[in-house]
Amino acid sequence: MKKLLSLLVVVMLLASLVAACTAPVAAPAAEGPAAAAPVAEEATYVTVVKIAGINWFNRMEEGVKQFGEESGINASLVGPAQADAAQQIPIIEDLIAQQVDALCVIPMDPGQLEPVLKKAMDAGITVITHEASNQQNMDWDIEAFDNKAYGAGLMDNLARLMGEEGEYAVFVGSLGSKTHNEWVDGGIERQLEAYPNMTMVGDKNESFDDADIAYEKAKEILKAYPNIKGFQGSASTDVAGIGRAVEEAGLQDKIVVVGTSLPSIAGDLFDTGAIDVIGFWDPAVAGLACNKLAQMQIAGETIGEGTDLGIPGYENLKAVGNVLYADAPVYVDKDTAKDYPF
Repeated sequence: MKKLLSLLVVVMLLASLVAACTAPVAAPAAEGPAAAAPVAEEATYVTVVKIAGINWFNRMEEGVKQFGEESGINASLVGPAQADAAQQIPIIEDLIAQQVDALCVIPMDPGQLEPVLKKAMDAGITVITHEASNQQNMDWDIEAFDNKAYGAGLMDNLARLMGEEGEYAVFVGSLGSKTHNEWVDGGIERQLEAYPNMTMVGDKNESFDDADIAYEKAKEILKAYPNIKGFQGSASTDVAGIGRAVEEAGLQDKIVVVGTSLPSIAGDLFDTGAIDVIGFWDPAVAGLACNKLAQMQIAGETIGEGTDLGIPGYENLKAVGNVLYADAPVYVDKDTAKDYPF
């Protein structure tokens, strides 16, 4: 009997061990906020501009921040201290290493950025460009308008104020800037077809988005071409530099200065007559549009002809391949500039 009882005890112990080994293990008790389901990391979009700290891109930053506030996405803007494509490259390299979700890039020179933007796309980063209709490595490029038509509009204003005759000079921020060259080419084509009594002097003048360089080159042009009657600028700082040279020479009533800029940059030179007309699109709206487009791309939404970004001027985009064109140009003089307080 004792042997039988001992055998039963052994059997019971073995059964308990087997049950313990095969029973499911309970998960440790959750504590505090960690008990909640994991939340996806905040998306990060970064807008990389040509140069940080100038009014144009300060205004664009307002649109980027607005997008971030409205979408909940971590949206920011950065740029080099000088307008130099080579200085944009390491910024983009660093953002690739940070594994951001989207890059909105305003290239100083699209050709120079092709390798690093390809690297970004290969890393799975959405790439949207602006002012770069010839960029190859991007998901979409978005322009505020057809660039040649905009340049023709600048020329129409220049010709009107010059009496449709006389010599004029043109400026671009960079000879490698596709957008600036399209504006100037559109203006030249318009002049040749509509204003035969006007003549362009010299070649395209490169300012590197620097008002001081535009100022010095304008002084040289005034000396080389004493009969010149007009200037067309492209970088937002061109008219400021040219206007200063014209005003210093006391020629503000004889020479017409027209170009892309902002009312805040033209400033007092509007009032003195050293700058006559500026054209632009609202950089804040463009920054908002670039980021909105990136969001749509990441969400897998259909983008192309007729796309509506829900932003004034960007409600019915025209598509040529992966380049999208809005309809948002503005031309103002000193009297109408007050309607655009930026």
